[in-house]
Formats: sequence, structure tokens, C-alpha cells
Amino acid sequence: MRPHEAVTTPEPADSSGPYATSVGIEQAEAALVEHYTRLVRIAYLVLPPSLGRNRRVLTAHALVQRSLPHGRTAGDGSEVPAREPGFAYVRGRVLRQALDAGRPLRRPVWPKRAQLPPLLPHVWGLRLFPRAGGADELALDQRLSGLSCPARAAFVLRALEDLPDPEVRRVLAAAGTEDPDAALAGADGVDAPEAAALLLSPEFDPCSLQARPTDLLRRRRYARAAAAATAAALVCGALLALPGDGWGPDGAAAPPYARNPAAESALDPAKVRRIAPAAWEISARTDFSVWPTRGPLARDHGLLRRALAVWARPGAAVQVSATPATPSGPPMGSPQLLYAGRVDSARVVLFHDGMRIVRYAESARGGEAAALDFARVDGADATVSGALVVGRSDGNVRYLTAPWLRRTSVRDLLDPDGSARPLRRDRDGVTDPLPSPATARDCRSWDTLDVRDRTTDRLLTDLGELTPARLTSGPPSAPKDISAPADRAAWARTACLLPAVRSHGVRSVNSWQYARQPLPEANGAAAWLCTRAETWRGTGSRVMAQFQAPSREPAAPGAVAARAEDTPACGVRDPRVLAGVLWKSRGGHWYVLAAGSGQFRSVATEGGVRGSAKGALLAVRAARGAGAELYGHVSDGTRVESLR
Repeated sequence: MRPHEAVTTPEPADSSGPYATSVGIEQAEAALVEHYTRLVRIAYLVLPPSLGRNRRVLTAHALVQRSLPHGRTAGDGSEVPAREPGFAYVRGRVLRQALDAGRPLRRPVWPKRAQLPPLLPHVWGLRLFPRAGGADELALDQRLSGLSCPARAAFVLRALEDLPDPEVRRVLAAAGTEDPDAALAGADGVDAPEAAALLLSPEFDPCSLQARPTDLLRRRRYARAAAAATAAALVCGALLALPGDGWGPDGAAAPPYARNPAAESALDPAKVRRIAPAAWEISARTDFSVWPTRGPLARDHGLLRRALAVWARPGAAVQVSATPATPSGPPMGSPQLLYAGRVDSARVVLFHDGMRIVRYAESARGGEAAALDFARVDGADATVSGALVVGRSDGNVRYLTAPWLRRTSVRDLLDPDGSARPLRRDRDGVTDPLPSPATARDCRSWDTLDVRDRTTDRLLTDLGELTPARLTSGPPSAPKDISAPADRAAWARTACLLPAVRSHGVRSVNSWQYARQPLPEANGAAAWLCTRAETWRGTGSRVMAQFQAPSREPAAPGAVAARAEDTPACGVRDPRVLAGVLWKSRGGHWYVLAAGSGQFRSVATEGGVRGSAKGALLAVRAARGAGAELYGHVSDGTRVESLR
């Protein structure tokens, strides 16, 4: 699992402090490198939304990369705060260019460089845009798009940079704004509680991007049109010389520009498939295909028409996201309507087309901004079709639950002895909000959705996608839902490792104890666990081997001894696993500890530490920092390397 990257934030400039008139280029370069992501975020927020999200992203990066001065000294006569002078100088240069980019082109005046599209960076055939946020971020983006560039700059300097109004006026004036007071007045008109937290969300982060293809059909039409125009003069004479009607028809294909009734029908809100409330009770299947149509806006044809049109033709203002290997193309026929209603401050529609869950969300306040999310769910059964994410807001998540669930509650994985808390649902099966561990900044708790059908309790957790992942315990051949105290205790020390599999299209996560090892020098016993995340697409699995040493803290995270991707290890096809760690005893001595699953008949280490043992456990005295290569032999004599 990758460690979280540290983010350094410059202290806000003090408008009452001293100022400097020049900054060394080394200071400016160091500030740009250290605060690059923050500077790009400022440029992205200030640039006019009319550029489109793809061009705003590329332009923001280009402006920041062009913000270093050409000479050895960065000084243009303007004052910058003496504290953080390098950052303040580069920020001023970025603001000036972003404001220039928002000014209209005038014929008598030669355009400035910032007003022209960036030559580099550029990626042909791809649209780059930040990840989708929640309804609050959508609403804030819509309100900011109605402001002028100087007003957006004033809002960003206040909320993101935490500058007082006198300093905002000075920075705007230095960046070339003619009327800073008018810019501040425009920023006053935006009512956005917790604006700083919203501006720091992935919605406005042009350094954490998603890539999608451009309009492939339009691009192909343009290419064909250009090729046809070039070849027309060459083939015209030949066509006239051909006998009869010239070339024949294209087999069974329809004539060009023929209408496709099936494609048009898929966009008709009156033809969406609606499932009766009691259909699941008599169906042989128990999955999303028998979920009934629910929600107070299920008959709002205007909302459904917009949702289907955006699904088929998402515009530049639509934020599109999809789990890995999930196609984001138009509907393949009239989809099944699962839900349509208002969730927090958004109108939400959920569709199912047999392979995908599609979520459309628009601001309840109106406007053209919208979000479109895709999640692959082919092969779903009753164990993984118990809930869908219907809304996210303020770090919370709401679920739409399956009709066959009798009870929903919340259980904290980090509190193995704690009881479940009741979670209320409305008449349509939408839950009250509960904290989402997928967006939490720390791991002080890990709230999961505890659902019960007629006979079984299951734990589902939010990993940042439309479908929550099922959590299980036990060997890969027979995973079971978490209910035993020992399984809860093991998961309490595993939960904080789940961010390593976030946003990877995870269907289920199984964690099982494959060995227990007495520690040298009577230091107690340690547990070895293998945690495997399976995806909806069948590939891309992630495996971690854990070493859980004795601890007084029931939720102390285990140590990741090894990890691997796209491997059958620790799964149904190959349940074998071997891993090791370098461990220090309470007496200060170092050991190489290793453990394999039950198939191993011997374990050995070579390299910096040499040793072997019969059975599946190994403990060899070692020096601090020593390196070792582990391997073992299974019952048929096959040599198996450690997990990597």
C-alpha cells in the first residue's frame, strides 16, 4: 500500500507584515515545485469555465509552468510579502496569466500568450478532467461559473489562500485587475459554507485526473470527411465512367444517415423498464434485475429524458467517472429504472442495463452541471447486490438498499466488541447518511453497512464506488460473512489497510488467517493473514499478506509483509501463500519470521540470512536490516516463492 503523500500548505501572507520587491529565481523555482499542485488548483479555479474542463486543465498546468521569470532575479517592481516571498511571487504570476486568459480578444491588440491555447502539454484523442465530486461541489462549481475571472480570483484567495480583504485587493491589483473592490463584491455573492474544504476536494484538483476519449464518432466523421474531400477530385471521373449505377449497396447495411429505431427507443423515458414491487418474491434470480422501480421522481419524464440524453451524449459540463474496465458508452437498449428522487441537494437517477449501474445526478437548484457514474455489475448475485450508493455529501454516504433486506445497521470495524447501530431507511429503501470511510482523512473509525436478509448478516463497505464491497473471512474455498468474534478481531486490525484497494472496481474483500506462529523469546503468538480483493472484471486482483503481532490495541493495524497484483495466490485457484518479515523481539534481537499456508512442508531463506525449517513456520536469528529471499516446498515437492 502506498503511503499517503504529505501536502505542505504555505502560510497565508500577513497584509500588515513587511514586503519585498525582488525574489531570487531559486526561491521562485523552489516555491513552484513545492506548491505545484496548489498553484495549478488556483489557476484552474480562476480560468473561465467557457474553456471547457479539458482545456482548463491543460491551460492551468501550462500557466504554472510558465510562471518562472527569465532572469536571475524575479522582480517586476511589485511588492510581495516578505514571508513566503517565492510562493507569493509565483502565485501572482499565475493569477495575472489566468486573469489574462479570461479577457476577450480584441482585434487591434495583439493577444497575450495566456489568451491562446497552450501548445504543450497536449494529448491527442483524450479528454482530461478532475474526478467527480458530490452535489455540494457541483453546486459550488455552478455558482463560481457565474462570476467574472477577477471575482473568482477574489473568492479563491479568500477561501483557499485564507487572505484578508486588504491583501486580496493588493494581490489582485498587482495581477492587473482594474477594480479589485468590484471583484470582492462579486465574491461576496457566493454563499458557500465550508468553501475551503470544498475547494480542496478532488472536484477542483487538476493534478488528479481522469482520462476519457474524445467524441470518437465525431472525430471519425471529420477524418472521413477530410479523406473524402481529398479523394473526391481523383475518383469523380472514374465514378462517371462506371456503367449502370456505379458501386453497389453495402450489403445488408442501411443507407447512410438511416434512423435506428432501437437506439432512439433507448432514449425514450416512456420506454424504460419498470419492475413491479413484488417481482423479486417470485423470481428465480436475486440480483439487480429484480429490484423494483422506486423514488418520488420515477414518473418525472423531464428528469428521465435529461438523464438518458446525458448518458448517450455527455457534454463538456458533465463529470463522467467509471470503475476500471467499465464501458461508458450509451445505453444498449431501454434500461431498467431503479430509482429517481432527490437525495440531499441533488436529483438522482439510477439505471441498470444488465451489465452496468449508471448514476445520473444534477443539482436540485438547476443549471447544466451534472455527474454521470458507471459501475460494472455483471455476474451479481444476492451476496453483492444488497445496496448501491445513491448519494454522497459532506463526507457521508447514502445507500439504496435491496427490497429483500429486513434490517440495516452500522457497524464499526475498528470496534470488534461494539454492537451495531440502527440505520433508518425511508419507504423507498434509501438510508440515512452515515460516515464514509472512503473519503475520511484518517482511520479513527471504519463504519460499514450491516445488512440482513431472511437468514444472513453481511458487511458492506464503501470504497469510493457505486457498489459497496462485501467483506468476508475464511479460506478462499469457503469464504463466509463476518460473524465470529475471532473474525471481527482480525478485521479490526485489517480495516485500515483497505484504502489500498479503493476505487479499483472491487467486488469483495476476503481476509483469512492462514497461519499462527509462536514468537521467539516467549513474545507471544502472531497471526498471519492474507487479504485478497476481487474485482468485478475478474482481473486486477490485489493481495496483501499481513503480520499481526500481539498488541494491546484491538484496532492496531497489521504490518503488510508482502503484496501482489493480478496473481491467483491466496485465491480459489491457488490458495497457497508464503510471506515473511524482519521482526524485533522485546529483548532487542532481530529475527526473520516466515509463515506459509497449510500446503507447505518446508520453508527456507537464503541470501543475507540462511536457514530452513520443516513445516510452514520459520524463525531465524538475523542482523538488523538484513535481506533475505524466502521460498518453500509444498507436499508434491514443488518449489513456491514468497508472495511478491
